[in-house]
Amino acid sequence: MPSLDRVYLDWNATTPLRPEARAAMAAALERGGNPSSIHAEGRAARAMVEQARAAVAAAVGAEPRNVVFTSGGTEANTLALTPGLRIGAQPADRLVISAIEHASVLAGGRFAQDQIETVQVSGEGVVDLDHLRSLLAGRPPALVSVMLANNETGALQPIAAIAEIVHDSGGLLHVDAIQALGKIPFTLKDLGADLVSVSAHKIGGPTGVGALVVGVRLAGLEPLLRGGGQELGRRAGTENVAGIAGFGAAVAAAIPGMADDMARVEKLRNRLEANLRQTEGSVIVAESAPRLPNTTLVAVPGLRAETAVIGFDLAGIAVSSGSACSSGKVRPSHVLEAMGFGPELAQSAIRISLGWSSSESDIDRCLQAWRKLAGNLTKRDHETVLERF
Repeated sequence: MPSLDRVYLDWNATTPLRPEARAAMAAALERGGNPSSIHAEGRAARAMVEQARAAVAAAVGAEPRNVVFTSGGTEANTLALTPGLRIGAQPADRLVISAIEHASVLAGGRFAQDQIETVQVSGEGVVDLDHLRSLLAGRPPALVSVMLANNETGALQPIAAIAEIVHDSGGLLHVDAIQALGKIPFTLKDLGADLVSVSAHKIGGPTGVGALVVGVRLAGLEPLLRGGGQELGRRAGTENVAGIAGFGAAVAAAIPGMADDMARVEKLRNRLEANLRQTEGSVIVAESAPRLPNTTLVAVPGLRAETAVIGFDLAGIAVSSGSACSSGKVRPSHVLEAMGFGPELAQSAIRISLGWSSSESDIDRCLQAWRKLAGNLTKRDHETVLERF
């Protein structure tokens, strides 16, 4: 958990560990045992893994046997992006992705670069359905990968409509739901997805564990890791029992209270944005699109994002300049570039993301720091500004 004198507003990067997850992990570490062993200790470890598998499956409306535990969201996405996946006879041997996907999807998994095509998005960061149709019509089946909720802007994609287009073309749909789990309700059936990726540390579980949820009719999924029969032969290696137990406990704790938590968080987010808009020139990115209830991406021309993040940090507040996977790199966000933002605005974007323990006082402190930054940092020299803090 963040220290008591700091405000944590970077929940899209990672969440604090839930007490339920910590307790489940401690119990798993204390008990020990290899879940592939048939003695009592092994059976106890297996029971923990299967209890967690059932919890993750229930959260997304899947059968437990179709949940494949992985080392995290990146591995889940990479495992999903397998050439030759099929429902029926004809395999999907090309990949179509949106321009705003996570880096692990942009990398293409096991598809060669000449097998990958990109779908354009609107200025609000929503997939262009007409462009998607044009890439799929009259061509061999494709695996299409589109995230449910964008990690930077919070924009939600019309996944059900995308699924209809994809399936009408004979293709398959993978959905990266890593940012959506625990924030908005969804099931595989509602989405129309054939594969869904989720991750523990975005929902109050530990880092280093995720899952790929596979549709019941899907065939052709080739493991990334070979050598053992774990995960029904879909992911070799002894399971991370403690991490998986923490994942299951976090999901079980998060889902029942999700609606109330996120309704409260959305009110905090709306209050935050109402005040941010008072800064001259400020832009709330994707504000007209359906969004996650916890996410704000704000940009002000002339306000350097990396400088602002440091300023917030010195004020005791954790925010980010975009995806945690790339925020250490001083370059414009590929998401904002795809949405048509110019370099000046793209380089000034700050992501503020809230979570279940965010409070009114957190928003007060954030706004206090923002007013100081907006007044003192805009269009000023980086080093001169930092001397003021």
